[in-house]
Amino acid sequence: MKTTVSPYGTWESPIPASKLAEAAVSMSDLRVGSFGRIHWRESRPAEGGRQVLMVRERDGKIRQLTPDGFNVRTRVHEYGGSSYTLVDGAIVFANFADQRLYWHAEGREPIPLTPAGYRYADCHLDRTRNRLVCVREDHTEATRAANGEERNEIVALPLPALGSQPGEPFAGTVLVTGWDFVAYPRVSPDGSRLAYIAWAHPNMPWDRAALFVAELTGDGVGATKSVVNHAEQAALEPSWSADNVLHYINDLSGWWNLYRWDGQASTPVSRMPREFGGPLWQHGISTYVVGASGTVFARSSLNASDQLMMIGAPGEVSSFELPFVAFGELQAWEGERLVTIASSVTEEPALIALDLRTREFEVLHQPTQSGLDPAFVSVGQPIEFPTTPGPNRQPRTAHAFYYPPANPNHRGPDGEPPPLIVLIHGGPTSVSKPTFSMQRQFWTTRGFALVDVNYGGSTTFGRSYRQRLNGQWGVGDVADAVAAVDYHVSTGRARADRVAIRGGSAGGFTTLAALAFTDRFKAGANYFGVSDIKALTATSHKFERLYDVSLIGPPDEALYRSRSPIHHLDGLTEPLITFQGSEDRIVPPDQSRMIVEALRRRGVPVAYLEFEGEQHGFRKAANIIRAAEAELYFYGRIFGFTPADPIEPVAIDNLP
Repeated sequence: MKTTVSPYGTWESPIPASKLAEAAVSMSDLRVGSFGRIHWRESRPAEGGRQVLMVRERDGKIRQLTPDGFNVRTRVHEYGGSSYTLVDGAIVFANFADQRLYWHAEGREPIPLTPAGYRYADCHLDRTRNRLVCVREDHTEATRAANGEERNEIVALPLPALGSQPGEPFAGTVLVTGWDFVAYPRVSPDGSRLAYIAWAHPNMPWDRAALFVAELTGDGVGATKSVVNHAEQAALEPSWSADNVLHYINDLSGWWNLYRWDGQASTPVSRMPREFGGPLWQHGISTYVVGASGTVFARSSLNASDQLMMIGAPGEVSSFELPFVAFGELQAWEGERLVTIASSVTEEPALIALDLRTREFEVLHQPTQSGLDPAFVSVGQPIEFPTTPGPNRQPRTAHAFYYPPANPNHRGPDGEPPPLIVLIHGGPTSVSKPTFSMQRQFWTTRGFALVDVNYGGSTTFGRSYRQRLNGQWGVGDVADAVAAVDYHVSTGRARADRVAIRGGSAGGFTTLAALAFTDRFKAGANYFGVSDIKALTATSHKFERLYDVSLIGPPDEALYRSRSPIHHLDGLTEPLITFQGSEDRIVPPDQSRMIVEALRRRGVPVAYLEFEGEQHGFRKAANIIRAAEAELYFYGRIFGFTPADPIEPVAIDNLP
């Protein structure tokens, strides 16, 4: 096939924007039920982003469980997670519209189990007492009137007897209260103890999270023991083994490693510079399984890539050689197998089963397949580059993945590097892994290069790297983004006058800050980013209400103004396109409207698209498509090329 020399950005791509909506079908909340049935949540972009429950029967047949009109998604902490629970003969799930829990016996209509005014997540079955133990977020008017914040507690919800229907909705009996936040309520197999983690403002769960075990007595709890409660430790993911031994994850060593607690003392299960857990943005993530013999099967991460590992007796550690770089939740399946959601560098995520004896895997379900010829796939190349020195001027490096343009039908003009888009992940306490992403391939097949920056503050690099951003948000992340540009310009991979930056949420803040405080970027795409830190703290939801204390420092008018892009408009002179959801409760629309209007008044080229009914991240197919095409059109106008795609024009104010 002939290769045509074409300007970057004009290449004909096999990935229309409509494919991005198809690729937005995601799987989460993996569970294994009775009779070998595997359950998970699956998104429906074509249905406005609705989440449905799916099941794979033992014979391999896959079908949808939840009826039309229900959206399985909780809003606890706004980010949700762990939205349903399997019980004998039924499923209990959270419905997005009213946030009530519903009892759904197969073949019958769902019945409300809880009243309005509350949200629930991460419900765990207490078989001894035929009840659920859940995280509950109380949004009733009486509670909010008390201190202005909803109350987070662990509660018990009785279940109907097998074959019966639930009675009147019941909000639950409080078991644990007094903390700002609670998570991972787990009842021991013998029903005698309850493990849970808890933390308080201004900490986030990756800064400090305590682990407790309480005796269960009648309808309440008795004596409570502290397993982890230290200012410099963040416990995660307690789980009881079949013999009533508690396992958990803690970053005592500077890395999130596994530990075992026998009721008196803790001993390490793993001792290695790898992360066996991750930041608790969503409830109920399960990253390890304890086998009947005490062998642990776990997902571990290092430098933004995952492995599955088997840990036996001390010193007996082995990894599974698999063609994947990221794994979701782990669940035991039929004795000698594990199931997980796995992602590779060349294909969309798939539900797989791993045979622990043969170490071979089988794909059980893949909602979407890329259908791309491998020649069109750009694979991320890990890079480590010098960045701003640390305390005492000690040299430091940062991490990223570089994605070159990939399209066998086109190549750029001789001697000319491609335009570079710097990607900034959200969080900011998160990580970007080199998994296949149709979003990234959308750009690389059109002739763009990408550098996906895991700036200081990202996870999978250990606690010290994660804490680099403490007090430095808007400084350290921006410095690493600038260092990534300088590295690629110095190596000839980029041209200084054709560099853009894009990010969403916290990544949107970094995008705006990079445009306001540096001259390295010639255009920006801001997806629902923070522009005014003080205004955000006044409107933020409870989970993130004091996140700024660790990221920036205790509230201080001068400090917050110094970091907020809205107060540094003199530096914001480069073209900007902003995207926003009208119902975003995490970064409200005013954050985007303020910065856009300010730039519009100052004569800076600016475009704004606000999508009705969208929240924090776009779930509707039409909006996913429009956002991608609009951003491409915007870059075309700014960098002087005409995309091959037929695109509805975008209004760009102040563009000459």
